[in-house]
Amino acid sequence: MEKRKLGSTGLAILPFALGGNVFGWTSREPDAYRILDSFIDAGGELIDTADAYSAWLPGHEGGESERLLGNWLERRGKRDDVIIATKVGLLPGAGGKGLQPSRIKAAVEESLRRLKTDYIDIYFAHADDPETPLEHSLEAFDLLVKEGKVRSLGASQYSAARIQESLDVARDGGLEPFRVVQPELSLVKRDAYEGDLQTLCLKKDLGVITYFSLAAGFLSGKYRSLDDLGNRDRAPRVKQYLNEHGLRVLGEMDAIVAETGASHAQIALAWIMTRPGVTAPLASATSVGQLQDLMGALQLSLAPEHLARLDSASRTSIPADAG
Repeated sequence: MEKRKLGSTGLAILPFALGGNVFGWTSREPDAYRILDSFIDAGGELIDTADAYSAWLPGHEGGESERLLGNWLERRGKRDDVIIATKVGLLPGAGGKGLQPSRIKAAVEESLRRLKTDYIDIYFAHADDPETPLEHSLEAFDLLVKEGKVRSLGASQYSAARIQESLDVARDGGLEPFRVVQPELSLVKRDAYEGDLQTLCLKKDLGVITYFSLAAGFLSGKYRSLDDLGNRDRAPRVKQYLNEHGLRVLGEMDAIVAETGASHAQIALAWIMTRPGVTAPLASATSVGQLQDLMGALQLSLAPEHLARLDSASRTSIPADAG
């Protein structure tokens, strides 16, 4: 599959991005190194992480994923072959919390140190911070771009209204704007992107990297009941999809799996790749075999009939003019 332009960043990537949230959590050295090597060797470029990964684990303080990636980058070399995206805003620390300018300034230095690099390709605001004026955060981000520590800016989990407001503030202040957004999008969660945000991204040429593309693993097809979940780390998140809507989506996917020979995960990712405005879905892997399966979505071309059936099964209350 051909590369896609990542908004106005000047970058072009395969329409699949590798999630780094599992690194230092369910995927550790040296297995994580093999996954990363396989991703790059297969033509992948964009690896997504955050300073907050994996602070949720007992004994962890955040930065574990970045640190593992930094060790791998140092070991592999060829930094320019890799596009690194990381985030700030959900891990309190030096300089405060959220998107306070002092926190952004301190956090980027911490991320650069852990990643063992002198620049970050895409630096995301991990979540909106309504307590900090947009112009203050954007001025801090703009300075990082001017200093060469960050190449492009992104916004994760922002509403369309706040993205538009941020673009207006950046324009009026002569500041670097957000060029990439990261919304949630999957066959069981469409409303966070489709509608106003999708329209804005298309209008403003924003790159779109979707997260929870496999709905925390639910769309792998492995989980059909609470018994299937057991004590897995993601059980609380997956449980929300074990309802009539989620099982209807899986049922349609089952039929398409039988007709195409593709895996559930490949179908879920290939569907996202067809969504207007989407640059790439984001998904993580805990083994090389799993990564190869996920990247198989790049070779899968779903028939119009399959897309229509998935669209019908996954619709809930999506605006009529979306997608």
